[in-house]
This record gives sequence, structure tokens and C-alpha cells, in this order.
Amino acid sequence: MLKRAKVLIVDDDPLNRLVLEKTLQQDYDVFCVESGEKALTFLKTQTVDLLILDIVMPGIDGYEVLTKLKESATTSMLPVIFISANTSHDDEAKGLELGAMDYITKPFSAAIVRARVRNQLLIKQKNDLLEMLASIDGLTEIPNRRYLDENLAREWRRCRRDQTPLSVLLMDVDHFKRYNDCYGHRAGDDCLKQIAHALVGACERGSDFVARYGGEEFAAVLPNTSVKEAISFANKLRNAVNELNIPHKASLNADHVTISIGIATTENGQVYAEQTLLEEADLGLYQAKDAGRDQIVSRMIAVNEHE
Repeated sequence: MLKRAKVLIVDDDPLNRLVLEKTLQQDYDVFCVESGEKALTFLKTQTVDLLILDIVMPGIDGYEVLTKLKESATTSMLPVIFISANTSHDDEAKGLELGAMDYITKPFSAAIVRARVRNQLLIKQKNDLLEMLASIDGLTEIPNRRYLDENLAREWRRCRRDQTPLSVLLMDVDHFKRYNDCYGHRAGDDCLKQIAHALVGACERGSDFVARYGGEEFAAVLPNTSVKEAISFANKLRNAVNELNIPHKASLNADHVTISIGIATTENGQVYAEQTLLEEADLGLYQAKDAGRDQIVSRMIAVNEHE
């Protein structure tokens, strides 16, 4: 069953809010607020699929609300339909130039409102699907490097803001070139698929994130995860791959497929860029491989108090 879309109505006129809510509530989950300020506050903690926004309101008007939404990464793509009693083409043009998707004039027809809301939600649904497809690795069907970078940047900003720990894992399939040479690339692809699903299956927290980093490398982003917790999770991932027991007679360290893991952790994220975590995890990965593979090496990023 498909999830019902969420629509936020922002209008200072209680009658308009009531009419719009009754027009849409049969098909959507509808929320109402009476000012631009309350709309911005609402959207800091709640996500919606569409915003129906009055232009003329006390305090922050609709144009300013839309401008602020466009400035935020979390709401910049939120589709907005303006509503206004003003039939001026200049007002309509201004709204569209600011990024509104549509414009409805008051008094509005219920049929027109339903049709335009439905059309905008269909467009959003298709855009969301395209965005999702662009973020998924075609072979393993788990998130790809692009989505990893976006997720890491987002979690990095959060750990800086909240001063919470953040850990990153880089994983490499040991002697994978030898595996491909021995069993063939089709078997290699199947091996990567099995490993990807095992890694994702080991994630129990909703915030833990695993992606294909490229080739035979995978990565994990672990918000609010200390060094000790990251090592424990890395062991869980390493064991999950070992338990697949995929034969690898060409391996130089085991008779089955194994992975090596490098870990980098920062306790508060206040100094280093998020790419530093990836670089440090990569160094840990090379150390794990040099130590004999099927190993885990953790690197703690110390905070320089003088920076």
C-alpha cells in the first residue's frame, strides 16, 4: 500500500484553511498553520510532500517563506503552490520566478485545487524516483558513492552541530582481482551482490548506512558511534562476510572470501572536514591489508585544541 502524501496548508484565513483541508483530506494527510513563521518552524521537524502557501499574510509573507525554503538543503526541492486573491500576472510571475510550481487564485474551485495538487504530487513522485535511481548502485542495488557523499556530508554537519561522535568504515574485498581471474567476472559480480546484502543486513539501527564505494570497496557511515562501538560493528560486518563462506581458492589469506576494514572516528567533528574521515579510514584499510587482511584497523582522529 502506497504511503499517503502529506500536504501543508499555510494561510492566515481560517475559512480558507478549512475549505482547503476538507477539499484534500480524503486523499492526503493534511496539516494547517496560520503563518509563515509557523510554517518554517513546522518544516524544521516535519517533512511534507507539498506546500500550499498563501502570499499575503501578516509577518512573513509567502514570497519570503519560499525564499527561505529555497535556501535550505532539506526544503529546497519541496514543491510549492501559491494561493492569492490577487490576480495580477506580475504577482504570479514573481512567485514562479522564486521557484513556486503553480499558482491558484481565490476564490478557488475545489476541482481545480485537487487537480493541481494531484499533478504536482505526480511530478514530485517521478522526480523522487529518478533521484532514488540515481543514488542506487546498479549491480548491488545498495546506495552508491554519490549517495554516500551526500549522507556523509549531512551526518558531518549534524555531528559538528551536536558535538557527537561520527565513524566511517571503508571495506575492501580481499584479493578480489584474484577471485575474478579464478572464477570469472560473472561470479565476481554475484560475490559483490552477496557481500552487499550481507553488509546491509547487518545494520540494525536506522541511522547506520552502507554503500558501495567503488569496485570491490564498500563504506559505512555510523552517526553517534564511538571508536569502541565502531570496532564492534566492523567485527559484525567482517563476520557477516565470513559466514557467507564464499569459496576463494585463489586467496592468499583464507579459503573463502574475506574483507579488510579501516575505521576512522571523530568524537565531536569540530575541526576536520568530512573527507578527512574517508582519508583516515582509507589509511586504516591499507594497514589492515598490510597486517594480513581479514583484519580491522581503527584510527582515532584527535582534536587539536588550538585550531
